[in-house]
Amino acid sequence: MRKYYNIKQAAKILGVTPLTLRNWDKRGKLKPYRHPANNYRVYKTEQLELFLRRMEISREKNKSRKIDVYQI
Repeated sequence: MRKYYNIKQAAKILGVTPLTLRNWDKRGKLKPYRHPANNYRVYKTEQLELFLRRMEISREKNKSRKIDVYQI
């Protein structure tokens, strides 16, 4: 397994576009590391795994929510 992924590879793993990752970076949702030679965004394997776990937990919480609908 790789230690670092570039933005395109990380986006594919997470099932989003590279633009989404850039937006998440701006909002602080998923902070990339920077490659020292070219300053490109790179993501650690552990970082992506943790983020995927958090997304899964969030989905599970949303599944258990119940919404009451009232007719007037």
